Amino acid sequence: MSEPTAPSVPPTPPVPLSALLAREDLGLRQIAGPPAPDTVIHWAHTSEMADPYPYLLGGELLLTAGVHVPEAAGAEGGAPCSSEVESSGDYFADYVSRIVAAGGAALGFGLAPVHDTVPRALVAACEAYGLPLLEVPPRTTFSGVARAVWQLMAQARLAELRRVTEAQQSLAAAASRPDPVPSVLRQLAQRLAAHALLYAPDGTAIASAGRAPVPGTQEALRKLTAVVRPGTGPENTPRDAPTSATDSLGDTQLAAYALGGSSGFVLGVATRRREPADHTIASVAAVLLSLLTGEHQSGAGAARSSALVRLLLGAAPAEVAGLLGSGGRWLVVHARPENGTPDPVGAAALGTALGSPLIDLGRDVVRVLVPAGREPAAQPGWTLGVGAPAEPDGWPSADAQAARALARARATRAPLVRHGARPGLSELVPRADAEEHARALLAPLAAGPALTETLRTWLSLHGSWDRTAVALDVHRNTVRQRIARCAALLDTDLDDPDVRMELWFALRHH
Repeated sequence: MSEPTAPSVPPTPPVPLSALLAREDLGLRQIAGPPAPDTVIHWAHTSEMADPYPYLLGGELLLTAGVHVPEAAGAEGGAPCSSEVESSGDYFADYVSRIVAAGGAALGFGLAPVHDTVPRALVAACEAYGLPLLEVPPRTTFSGVARAVWQLMAQARLAELRRVTEAQQSLAAAASRPDPVPSVLRQLAQRLAAHALLYAPDGTAIASAGRAPVPGTQEALRKLTAVVRPGTGPENTPRDAPTSATDSLGDTQLAAYALGGSSGFVLGVATRRREPADHTIASVAAVLLSLLTGEHQSGAGAARSSALVRLLLGAAPAEVAGLLGSGGRWLVVHARPENGTPDPVGAAALGTALGSPLIDLGRDVVRVLVPAGREPAAQPGWTLGVGAPAEPDGWPSADAQAARALARARATRAPLVRHGARPGLSELVPRADAEEHARALLAPLAAGPALTETLRTWLSLHGSWDRTAVALDVHRNTVRQRIARCAALLDTDLDDPDVRMELWFALRHH
């Protein structure tokens, strides 16, 4: 009968055998086998079968009272003859070897009611095969041992979850620092007591953190990264690669994690010993590093960086707009959360929902530059104002339109308001003449921008004091005072619809 060479271990948190031996209520005593700190168990199983192999999964503490032991093999009294000794040794050697072959972690032998002592031949067999042997006193039930194992497992699982949660929070905080990639690597190295390296697509280590590795570690990690890095097979066909791989170099445990699918970046980790939660924590770091490195490697990200640099060096918006990759016309969107103030995470999520990474996070408002071909829709939890589609030289006007649309949306409690682009009577007047008329008419308000904006908002909301106050985030009495001041400076009756119409015409061209 063929036997598996690598028994499967149950996917449960391992419990150090030393922790079980430390339970004074159990009174367990190790009498054979390697030291307890080097042994872990995954669960407890009771069996009185002479051959327990078919019933073990691996990693168990097997508990037995020796019911299956033949009388000759289990006899301890008197002076056994040579044939009895040989029979006893053969039985227990076969028994222990089958437990080891099945992947059993340890054997617990219960005293009473069948045996008063642990058979010496069993002790010798466990020593020979390196299987830890525990003596279970008569007062301790096997169910009590199993319950203690499960309690220790629950404690281990809770500690593992707590460790993962704390690591996730610290890694996320590191990713938001001004130097996110080195910060994430440092935090990962600290959490795993490891040496962490980030490899570029060409295999070069471009960043590292943590304790100095043993000689040869970096070269071994570099070779391991080739296992997870995407590549090509025969005839340049894409080669599938795993997302992670592990190896060892002496006592050092190695792991490699591919970042961002086909980006080619790889995270390498070297630790002295591999703990249960290490893979989960390293995977979280890999996801964060994927986000941090992916933007810089994408063509769109490089083009946006180039556009920004050119603007900072004095180029006009129209000259760099083509680098943004969506043609000439764009929409400016102003957004404000319904509750509280905007934060970076919420702003990024909004940009994703609107289909644009071009985001400006202000104190109260998020501005998003969206390609004109993507019509913005209302977003849960946000109030949006959208300007008219504009060429680069019209972006400032579109920005002002979006701001006014947002103010109107907040005042009318609408989730989204678009700037009206319908042709009107204003198009009958040449633009230069309209702007000159607006400057002359509104000159008395030139020294008070707040007065101009209050008048604009008040007129757009049909003279509603309350809605204007909401839109401007001021008290309604402040609105009344400002409008009264506007009437006085303009020396006109703002209750007159003709006056309101003329002022509105001027404000649209101001």
